[in-house]
Amino acid sequence: MDYYGKQISRLIEELAGLPGVGAKTAQRLAFHIINMPKERAQGLAQAIVDAKNNVHYCKVCQTLTDSDECPICRDTQRNHKEIMVVENTRAARDLAAYEKTGKYTGVYHVLHGAISPMLGIGPNDIKIKELLIRLQGDVDEVIIATNSSLEGEATAMYLSKLIKPTGIKVTRIASGVPVGGDLEYIDEVTLLRALDGRTEL
Repeated sequence: MDYYGKQISRLIEELAGLPGVGAKTAQRLAFHIINMPKERAQGLAQAIVDAKNNVHYCKVCQTLTDSDECPICRDTQRNHKEIMVVENTRAARDLAAYEKTGKYTGVYHVLHGAISPMLGIGPNDIKIKELLIRLQGDVDEVIIATNSSLEGEATAMYLSKLIKPTGIKVTRIASGVPVGGDLEYIDEVTLLRALDGRTEL
């Protein structure tokens, strides 16, 4: 039954389609948006449209950005010889988790997934080829920071076997990150310990 009319119901329906947003939260957000000043609501709508039209993958590390290269890849103060490989399509959040520690000064590479034969995801379905192209440059170490899941571990082992013959040092973040844990939900101290205690593969 339509309690609110077509426009409100459509807004609730669209918001409920977002990940992590249930029916009640969608209702709350919809009424919050409706009660916003018109200029603020238009600003929100325009920000969504602009992000959708202008955000794409960084041509170097494959994270999301609105320019050819993301700010980290453009930063000449970063150590471009040290590349941390993160897994998730929520890459910006995995990457941001390490940036919050304030201790990592290298650069990143985002795989946009992990190898999972059960889901039909192979090495060619994630951004491994782009990583291998980067490794043809001047790189000393690759830090594999995939999640501690079965898929994350399989991806780490696959990458290690690919990279080690090139002579580049390959390390894995330490077990300060719990098995089955996603990086975005882990506190900065635990992440820092995992980074400091990384082991060579």
